[in-house]
Amino acid sequence: MKDKYPITCFYGVPIKLDNSGHYIFNTEIKIHAWRNGKHTKGKFLKLGQLFLTENNLLVAIVGATKLSFKNRHNFVPLERFTKEFISDEMLEIAIKKFKEEAV
Repeated sequence: MKDKYPITCFYGVPIKLDNSGHYIFNTEIKIHAWRNGKHTKGKFLKLGQLFLTENNLLVAIVGATKLSFKNRHNFVPLERFTKEFISDEMLEIAIKKFKEEAV
């Protein structure tokens, strides 16, 4: 099928800016899943990268796995990757939470 494209499931935590312009977690660290879509803009570079959802929610990526093409409809597509990243300290905290939830 010529319309197939590689699908990745991205696990992330919603992020917001504080009054000083620094990225902080929303009130609680909760992991959610999104996938890339046919029209997703930008490229995934590494964990900690930020992306925007279709509802303009800013999310930091804490995990990524390959997803079969036929299962793509189980996940909401993301809108676009940004070139911004959260701090290493925040990433460490979020990955720890991600691993706890995966167990």
